[in-house]
Amino acid sequence: MEDIIQVESLQKSFSGGTAIEDMTFSVKKAEIFGFLGPSGAGKTTTIKILTGQLAPSSGKADVFGVLSTSINDPAYLQKLGVMTDNSGLYQRLSVYDNLKLYCELYGISKEKIPEELESLALQNDSKKIVSNLSKGMTQRVILARALLHEPELLFLDEPTAALDPSTSMLVHKKLRDLNERGTTIFLTTHDMNEAEQLCDRVAFLSQGRIQLLDEPKRLRRQFSDQTMTLELKNNKHVVVKNSPESAEEVYQYMTTGEIISIRMNEPSLGDIFVHVTGRALL
Repeated sequence: MEDIIQVESLQKSFSGGTAIEDMTFSVKKAEIFGFLGPSGAGKTTTIKILTGQLAPSSGKADVFGVLSTSINDPAYLQKLGVMTDNSGLYQRLSVYDNLKLYCELYGISKEKIPEELESLALQNDSKKIVSNLSKGMTQRVILARALLHEPELLFLDEPTAALDPSTSMLVHKKLRDLNERGTTIFLTTHDMNEAEQLCDRVAFLSQGRIQLLDEPKRLRRQFSDQTMTLELKNNKHVVVKNSPESAEEVYQYMTTGEIISIRMNEPSLGDIFVHVTGRALL
């Protein structure tokens, strides 16, 4: 499958130190790619490089087959959607007028606005002035703006950080629908549950370096201790190896009707992250 992002030996340094060091990865077309790490790991810096807001100190980043430093060309901007914590809205305008202005700038029919507002549960808030919105509502407006033109490539920097669980689920559904229509999504988050639910592959980022990259299910299997827990009647739990040698023991519990459930003992993505990096996701 075609790569829409290609990063090779990327490095970015500031006066205070190195934010990204020797980073190499690729993102496939129509993939949801999770870029996971704690605050200060280099997630936002990477997005700014890939969207042409920052130039790398060394290495190369290609987006749509061109250098990321050339991505500000209008022909490519039409293909991009970006949601970051500094995606400024016009504070004195209403929600609807902010989106209307964006439609005019990008040549999008304003008829799409009600659909986007409804998909993010904002249909009753279109007349509200942005400066009066909560942080979570503002975040949804920024997301609605990024989705209006159904971009080929969407960058999301902590899109549900300020949202309650039910609203996060609404955003997840919207992103899955968009991805099913062909949009590639580059998602940064420190929420491992969110990554588990959405991402085809995830990269673990710590101190500016990618420590691990693979599919979530493959990572869990890789770091599994190959055991399973049998929940039995009388509130008993038995841990056995997931191996042919344990088959007879499991069979005996089954024939006597003692098993309530069987659970594979695979670690969570958060557990794996701590194991690999020695750091918690805070």
